[in-house]
Amino acid sequence: MSGTLLSKEPEPYTATSPSIELVIEARPRDLGGFEVRRVLPSARRRLVGPFIFFDQMGPAAMTPGAGIDVRPHPHIGLATVTYLFEGEILHRDSLGSFQAIRPGDVNWMVAGRGIVHSERSSADERARGVRVHGLQCWVALPIEQEDCEASFQHHPAASIPRLERAGAVIDVVAGTAYGAQSPVVVASQTLYAHVLLAPDADLQVDDTHEERAVYVIEGIITCDGGTFAAGTMVVLRPGANVTVASAAGARVMLAGGAHLVGERFIEWNFVSSSQERLAQAKDDWRNGRFPRVPGDEVEFIPLPSA
Repeated sequence: MSGTLLSKEPEPYTATSPSIELVIEARPRDLGGFEVRRVLPSARRRLVGPFIFFDQMGPAAMTPGAGIDVRPHPHIGLATVTYLFEGEILHRDSLGSFQAIRPGDVNWMVAGRGIVHSERSSADERARGVRVHGLQCWVALPIEQEDCEASFQHHPAASIPRLERAGAVIDVVAGTAYGAQSPVVVASQTLYAHVLLAPDADLQVDDTHEERAVYVIEGIITCDGGTFAAGTMVVLRPGANVTVASAAGARVMLAGGAHLVGERFIEWNFVSSSQERLAQAKDDWRNGRFPRVPGDEVEFIPLPSA
């Protein structure tokens, strides 16, 4: 599905809604020549369920020879989840994991007390011209699991539950949705489902999770009298019975889960309930105390000066 579904920008949503708590528009961010749309964290909302960071990558096309080169960098206190609609990314981490992720697969990396990873394009992808489109998110860990051992899971697309309802195809990427459960091992109750809506289709949003949001990846949807375009996250009120629809077809992500107990702080690539722990992580990276990534040991992203 391509961006041609978006025919025009709708008017900003300003109505008071019994179902919609908040609408967040993604902000563009340049990651060194590669642009993403960033939704979370927002000044208006820090988390939805455990989701504390939410980026849409692309859709982007690079000239032959160019590619994605996210050099080794550290994380603590979170899990990263990568889900692609197009393209391929090679994941390496300090546990020794080496895994290509392709459309429909799920890479779920738990940082816990600390991990380092890199993401790059393969030589084959660079030769033919890299194309990439997907989502990269961080899930904050419960306080009692923030300092757990690091781990990495890869689940191929064929293992992800797929549900079909009238005019909707739903892939349960992580957690639970519509009575199905993903094989991804999560740390708290999680909703993360990829939905393709056919033209003139509608779908009632799973109502079994405390906090929920609908993110529009492609197309235009309507929800409770509002019209929302690609790059928009619609945060729903707890317990609301909500239906989304699309006249021309759309690609959306349902995200959320249980409310995360306790405050979380973010500094650079680190998440923690403790500012002292963040300071320690920064000092550890600055002084080379994190482990290295086998096969990608030369380059690294330095700690920002501010």
